[in-house]
Amino acid sequence: MPAQNLPARNAQQQRPRGRLDPTVGKARTMVGALLGLTTTGKHRPVQDPPLVLVGCSGGPDSLALAAVAAFFASRGEIRVGAVVVDHQMQPGSAEVAENTAETLRALGLDPVQVRTVELAHDGVGPEAAARAARFAALDVAARELGAQTVLLGHTLDDQAESVLLGLARGSGTKSLAGMRPRRGRYARPFLGLRRSETLAICEALDLDPWHDPANTDQAYLRVRVRHNVLPFLSAELGPGITESLARSATILGHDADFLDELAQAEFDRIAEICPGTQALPAEVRLPEDALRRLAPALKMRVLARAVVVLGGYQPSYERLVSAQELLERKGSAGPVQMAGKVSAYRISRSQSVPQDGPGYGKLVLRRGDTALHLH
Repeated sequence: MPAQNLPARNAQQQRPRGRLDPTVGKARTMVGALLGLTTTGKHRPVQDPPLVLVGCSGGPDSLALAAVAAFFASRGEIRVGAVVVDHQMQPGSAEVAENTAETLRALGLDPVQVRTVELAHDGVGPEAAARAARFAALDVAARELGAQTVLLGHTLDDQAESVLLGLARGSGTKSLAGMRPRRGRYARPFLGLRRSETLAICEALDLDPWHDPANTDQAYLRVRVRHNVLPFLSAELGPGITESLARSATILGHDADFLDELAQAEFDRIAEICPGTQALPAEVRLPEDALRRLAPALKMRVLARAVVVLGGYQPSYERLVSAQELLERKGSAGPVQMAGKVSAYRISRSQSVPQDGPGYGKLVLRRGDTALHLH
């Protein structure tokens, strides 16, 4: 990997004092608003400031975010560290990760970790596998370092692409709602910022970001959406299409969050979770009658929640429909493969099943070969 294509300069030594670049100022305001910090006024250092981590690949978006976050660390209100995840998907990825880590340390971030991950595809594509491995690494780092917040550099353009991908896949409200500014420990302050603005921030701060060659590889659907579909829609429907798609995600996000809250309450009410390992339960049992009484939107979400609780991925609509057909005792007895090694099948009523057995009249979800039973 050419050294000149790697971030390597210290943003704190780049520009003489003077007028703040307006895009940098805008980005600081976004980060400050999400973290409850101010960009103006007297510095107010706090004793034992909380640690905020930045998930950084070295690309323009996450590098700009790291540089902006470093400003708040310099004020003493928070500590800012970073995690660089090496997915090992390209030759030279270890060098890219180490160069990125060096740049982040020069920006003043501490601690900075490089985490190398192995991708487990589990029947999903490379992008989904990389995403799962990346979040697993970030989760572990946050727990070990005691960070309550992890900042991610997704932009308004990423949000628009996610909405289009959700439409193309026939996804529901959850997918079309895209990414949330805040969910759990993860925060995305740049969802209102264009990708061109993160490049402008890097230029203003004299940073040299790494440009991932995968971002121009037309083999990836997201790349084709970025370079072919969105420009076409912009030409045909007007230049505001990216903002409109992102705005739709915000509106749908409120609906999805409300439905998720209702579904979580129903899951907590009806689910029986059997202990397993320290990390994952052994199984989840959902009473058949209680599931049938739920509205379709909640039923789907409760089924999906059970799969995720067992360590699987968010199931597709088609797989949820197949599981629901088992619930309705339609078609094949299975198995139906869910996502992430969770599968589903039905035990026929012609088989001898004890009426008072713990699984009778319930959907029993398990991870592995013996997975989802409908007694």
